[in-house]
Amino acid sequence: MKPEHVVELVKLRLEHARIASEDAQFLLNGKRSPQSIINRACYAMFYAVLALLQTTSKVPAKHTGVLSLFDTEFVMKGIFPKALSKDFHQAFELRQVSYYQPVKPLTFAEAQDISAKSQLFVDNVKQYLKTKEFC
Repeated sequence: MKPEHVVELVKLRLEHARIASEDAQFLLNGKRSPQSIINRACYAMFYAVLALLQTTSKVPAKHTGVLSLFDTEFVMKGIFPKALSKDFHQAFELRQVSYYQPVKPLTFAEAQDISAKSQLFVDNVKQYLKTKEFC
């Protein structure tokens, strides 16, 4: 039996992922700023990984720790394919560059790509957590 508080935290993080994903789609449909779309898509992935990490009792304090633990706890162990890790890293990198090193503006095509990858990422995480009976 799963500890009830862990199940509740997983559900909460998945709800955060769902909301961020819907926000990204809303912004995309409205042809809003690529920076904003990528931000929400990246956070959808981030919250989905936080849901996963609740199942391991390893929850880092920094965003880079979330990326690293996703890779070591789930990708390197073969639970998720490397392609999902690549997508998560790409979203994180584009978000970081757009906010902290704005060299060139993000394109709408990049935003569409990351948004689609984000939705697939969240769906994969949710499916995995369902098979483990966390949601």
